[in-house]
Amino acid sequence: MGKRKDKKGGGKKVPEEVRNLEQGRALIAQHPLFSRLEGYICLEGNGQLGKKTAAITQMREKRGFLYLNQHFLQQPLEWAYTIAHCLLHLAFGHFDAENLPGFWDEDGKGRKIWHVSCDKVLWNIACDIYITKFLRDIKFGKTNVPMIEAYYTGPLVDERTIYEHLAAAHFPPDCHIFGTGAPDRMDMDGLDQPAVYEKNEKNEYTTRFAFALAQSVTDAVSEAAGGGRSIRPSNQAEQAASWFMGHYPLLGALASGFKIIYDTAVCHRYDISIAAVDVTVAEVYVNPAAGLSPGELRFVLAHEYLHAGLQHHERCQGRDPYLWNVACDFVINGWLKQMQVGEVPQRGILLDAQFDNVSAEEVYDRIVSDLKTYAKLDTLRGYGKGDLVGGSGRGFRQASGNMDLDEFYRSALQNGLEYHKADGRGLVPYGLEQEIRALSLPPVPWDVKLAQWFDLHFALAERHRSFARPSRRQGSTPDIPRPRLVPAQSLEYDRTFGVVIDTSGSMSAKQIGYALGAVASYAASKEVPYARVVFCDADAYDAGYLAPEDIAGRVRVKGRGGTVLQPGVDLLLDAKDFPKDGPILIITDGWIEEHLSLGGREHAYILPAGRRLPFRPKGEVFYVKELK
Repeated sequence: MGKRKDKKGGGKKVPEEVRNLEQGRALIAQHPLFSRLEGYICLEGNGQLGKKTAAITQMREKRGFLYLNQHFLQQPLEWAYTIAHCLLHLAFGHFDAENLPGFWDEDGKGRKIWHVSCDKVLWNIACDIYITKFLRDIKFGKTNVPMIEAYYTGPLVDERTIYEHLAAAHFPPDCHIFGTGAPDRMDMDGLDQPAVYEKNEKNEYTTRFAFALAQSVTDAVSEAAGGGRSIRPSNQAEQAASWFMGHYPLLGALASGFKIIYDTAVCHRYDISIAAVDVTVAEVYVNPAAGLSPGELRFVLAHEYLHAGLQHHERCQGRDPYLWNVACDFVINGWLKQMQVGEVPQRGILLDAQFDNVSAEEVYDRIVSDLKTYAKLDTLRGYGKGDLVGGSGRGFRQASGNMDLDEFYRSALQNGLEYHKADGRGLVPYGLEQEIRALSLPPVPWDVKLAQWFDLHFALAERHRSFARPSRRQGSTPDIPRPRLVPAQSLEYDRTFGVVIDTSGSMSAKQIGYALGAVASYAASKEVPYARVVFCDADAYDAGYLAPEDIAGRVRVKGRGGTVLQPGVDLLLDAKDFPKDGPILIITDGWIEEHLSLGGREHAYILPAGRRLPFRPKGEVFYVKELK
């Protein structure tokens, strides 16, 4: 387009393509959703992007950049569509390592690592298709992109599903017609180094999108209602919940204690594909976009109710939360299928005949040794996500009177079982019935279990009377010899045990001291004269035989390096003065090697609650909340 001088100042007229770009940015700034999203905009030219590329999205060091070609000619509505497309790449977490197809693995210290193993070009295309569907559904902007169905006929559930279908259909890798780049160019830059977020980190773009989506929906509802609060009529999920209260006594009482959140915006915010439950606030979340039938809704609600009623949030006991959730899902789904509650949904349901009639704890022990198979499964919440959300840290809401939710769930399920059986309402699997009845038994505290472990290995020493040491009452009767009751003589170290203490940098002095104090007190109560103590990080430090009072108060901890416990165990196993049948107690935080050989010795572990061992333990494990 030609340029002409301005009549007043002789300046140059703004080119049409630049003007259209600015108008497109203005449309984004006025939109209730996209105006709340973030991404640093960089204006580029044809030289950097090429004449056929409108824009690309880049993620670099967890920061998102939108490179817009200000010399690319398209209409303002088309520019608004292009910018929204780029913003959604960031908002949907398309650059996050854990969202890319791959598998979980562990490093030498038991820490989980997500290995990306996908075709990055195909992943870009899958993301473009998903965004195209999203923008088409909300009818935003204008695009010359062809209809999705003309090139792709698979499911449009999420990016992972689209990717898998593209891979199976051998979709041409140079076909980028749904992106914002040239037809033969990816519009995502940075997939070679996807963003990895640590445990306490969050993707600020996905977090902001969840907030923006919820806020924009709230604004729209408020505007439609004239500023007032809208009242939602009964929905399918609430009708399914009412069915349990009227027709299924086993879960009816539980259903009465839950609030059903049937809201697409809320589910987007919490990243819930189908359903999830927050036991701590008594809420079940169901995503209307999942399109569940009434029968499938009953199955899903029963699934979430059983999570709460069977106390799965409390029974995790230091296990990996996601894998524990998966183990519980296998067990619950098997029971619900046997009971014929509703219809089994097509997605998100984990079923495996090998786990029939097996407890969740045993299922967990099996799957934890095969992380490549079980570390990234499609649950009701979505790929690689557990449907138990929230946490005990939020506290329990009062359900009624002085009863907290924890007690309410237990009593509701127990009473429901009695009504169910009395009315002959149908099959209750034996394993489920046993778990419900077990809820009435209070859990055994860790220190009681530790005391029982000492009872098992150290009965009180037998005593006999000896004249070698007179009784304390001898002075009152000098003419009458009185023997003293003394322990039976034994070899110096035949009544002892070994203690291997993880002194690596991840173990705090408070943790070590608390655990040692408990061990020392029980050793003293069982009249164990000495314990063989070994401190261990990358190397073993033999502290020798120590009396219980020395263990508790005067031990100087050595080490503080890495974490390899096998040398410490081997030191005990090879020691000639350590009994061949002496049990071994291992105090650690779980960040140790992936295999530990105890040579067939009796042994046990003390771990902080919330941690787990990187292998399936053969000995007892005591999870100590006070070690946190």
